[in-house]
Formats: sequence, structure tokens, C-alpha cells
Amino acid sequence: MDEFIGDIVSVVDDDGVEHIFEEIDRIETEDGNRYVALLPIYDDAAEILDDDGDVFILKVTEENGETYLAQIEDKKEFNEIGNIFEDRLIEKYEAEAKEDNE
Repeated sequence: MDEFIGDIVSVVDDDGVEHIFEEIDRIETEDGNRYVALLPIYDDAAEILDDDGDVFILKVTEENGETYLAQIEDKKEFNEIGNIFEDRLIEKYEAEAKEDNE
């Protein structure tokens, strides 16, 4: 299995607040849609302790040559993509655990 090394991604929300994430996985579906799974990165130790471990799944869109990350509005699409990421992450970490035990 190829090791995926995530990029650091800066996302500015609708209120103009910047959030920093690590990209932990990305996929492209057969219909050409692209998605990323992101984990928040915190500077403050208290924020790290308060984090609930949620993974953010966003759709990659392009507009006028610019790349944007957008929330997945369609619940069915979100669930389908979320399940794909979940399966991939479970597979990845099970493989890593197996390698560590060998």
C-alpha cells in the first residue's frame, strides 16, 4: 500500500476565520468529483484536548480557475463519500497495525 502523506490546508470560513487542517486522504469518484478528508490542527494545547476527533469531509470544486473546498450539501452524497473514507481509513490503520506487529 502506498503511504499517503497529507498536506497542510488552510481554509477560510464564511466569517473570514482561517482554520488549519491536515489532509489525511483524498479520493476522486468515477464521475470526476473530488473529495478530501481533513483533521484540524491546533496551536493551543487546550484546543487539542477539547477536540472530539471529527474528520471533516469536503468537496473540491473549481471556479474561474480557483480551487475551493465546499461542504457536501446532499445528505446521500455525504453519507456515500463518508463511508468510502471510513473504509479506506480503517483499511489503512489495520494494515499499519499489522506491519507494526510483524
